[in-house]
Amino acid sequence: MKKKYCIITQLVLLFWFFLDMVGVYFGDRYLVTRSYKDDGLFFLIYLAAMLMFIFREKAGKWAVLVWTSIWFTIQFLCHEWYTIFGKGFMGTLEGKQKFFSGSIYWLRIEGRYIPDIYHTVLHILILTVIITSILYIKRKKTTE
Repeated sequence: MKKKYCIITQLVLLFWFFLDMVGVYFGDRYLVTRSYKDDGLFFLIYLAAMLMFIFREKAGKWAVLVWTSIWFTIQFLCHEWYTIFGKGFMGTLEGKQKFFSGSIYWLRIEGRYIPDIYHTVLHILILTVIITSILYIKRKKTTE
């Protein structure tokens, strides 16, 4: 895996996550609300890890991998856990459904929480960055 492909996937994730900082609204529905107060620290940590990868590659590749892995774990517990088990650690299923009721969904199933479009794409992009980072680190080890 070449460094430029890692940077491209990281930039796509950064752009998508930036939408969370500003919010994207369509009338009374939204792709994502403006959540910089809740998620701004996550954004800044990811930005710092990404910049470290660009300018201080040895430490940066690990910073990106570790941070995105932690971030994905948190996202999994906050979203997919509810989908799989019907309950979770971050409040009730009903509370989660109410909190995201105005978002745009791929699929709605009565009595189930399924992550909205924004979070589904976010999780795929985080996993993509994790995978490209692992492949990059593995390739660097074999060429050294």
